[in-house]
Amino acid sequence: MEVEMKIRGLMMDPVTQTPIVILKDVSGGTILPIWVGMYEANAIALEIEKVSTPRPMTHDLIKTLLCGLQADVRKVVVSELRDDTFYAMIWLEKDGEMISVDSRPSDALALALRTDCPIYVEEQVIRTSKATSSVSDKVTNDELKKWLESLNDEDLGRYKM
Repeated sequence: MEVEMKIRGLMMDPVTQTPIVILKDVSGGTILPIWVGMYEANAIALEIEKVSTPRPMTHDLIKTLLCGLQADVRKVVVSELRDDTFYAMIWLEKDGEMISVDSRPSDALALALRTDCPIYVEEQVIRTSKATSSVSDKVTNDELKKWLESLNDEDLGRYKM
């Protein structure tokens, strides 16, 4: 089953200094952090902040290509967590046919923001993420988990690049 989520913010991991996209369940309090690369975080931050660039960025180009091909992005789904790596699918509709495209979650999220399509996470991913965190024996991961769980809406600010 898929759980609809929204991007609640971008922030830096205080331990690794890596950007984190914070997804939050639209009907509950579940928070899912996804670590992404700096360039991907920048692409997400630009769209969150509605910053226009003089030339199209990669995700803007993808949106334009899909529009030109008359394909609509229907949803993106964070579909799997395997070996500490998240996987995602972009679901397109063209001529009444649904097409799934494998994607990195960061690219799927950047495209979702640009096309205003819903973002989902498979329940199994949420459960696996929580299980992975709870069995971790590293103090820094436990500290990070507590820090993320204690965040409120005001803490989930926008990530500035």
